[in-house]
Amino acid sequence: MRVLSYNVHKCVGGVDRRLSPSRVAEAIAHYDPDVALLQEAVVGGPREGQSDQVALLGDLLGYRHRVFVPEAACRGGGRYGNAVLSRHPIAGASRIDLTVSWKKRRGALHARLRLRLSPGRVRTLHVYNLHLGLSGIERRIQLRRFLASHPFAGLHARTPILLGGDFNDVWGTLGRAILEPAGFRGLPRRRPTFPAVAPLRALDAVYARGDVHLAPSPRTRPKAARFASDHLPVAADAAFR
Repeated sequence: MRVLSYNVHKCVGGVDRRLSPSRVAEAIAHYDPDVALLQEAVVGGPREGQSDQVALLGDLLGYRHRVFVPEAACRGGGRYGNAVLSRHPIAGASRIDLTVSWKKRRGALHARLRLRLSPGRVRTLHVYNLHLGLSGIERRIQLRRFLASHPFAGLHARTPILLGGDFNDVWGTLGRAILEPAGFRGLPRRRPTFPAVAPLRALDAVYARGDVHLAPSPRTRPKAARFASDHLPVAADAAFR
């Protein structure tokens, strides 16, 4: 199965500032993911096309299973936050509060997916979608809070887990310092994702833990992704052991 993480920037282009959910949908469709982890998706916004971006993108891309958790208010109304679009049934979802008291509200979306891997073989996949803060101290506090959260802290080491999101990992240290000691494995090469038009920093990532292995997606990046958001998507193929 393929997983994609994408900060969609409220479906507003990073260069032309044009609102275009269809352009975001084109970028996502190029990778054909089974599960899409979206950050900064808008629900209830006042601008045309922003009434419910999760439902709109889900309809455009054919994802029947969706879940959204708001994190922050949009200017003029509505809220934006994390979403999961899935081809597989979502058995349950919850929010993990990662807000550091003096900073913007932040959180992680936890979704439990039921995967039919073969006739008679069904597995639960725990998916976490997060958007970390802008300061280094804040990000470290948030990741440690995530690792101590329920139900993650009680899951068996072999339980299949996918973790993705906008880590704002400017210096590329969070994986080695915090996630790898907790059993997570990233892709062999971190590709720059920000700013999308000429990426310099690998702010976005996907990690796996337990009985699941990650490999880079063979798909090249589509032209639409350079302009649809201020971030590029990250895609990986997951195989179960």
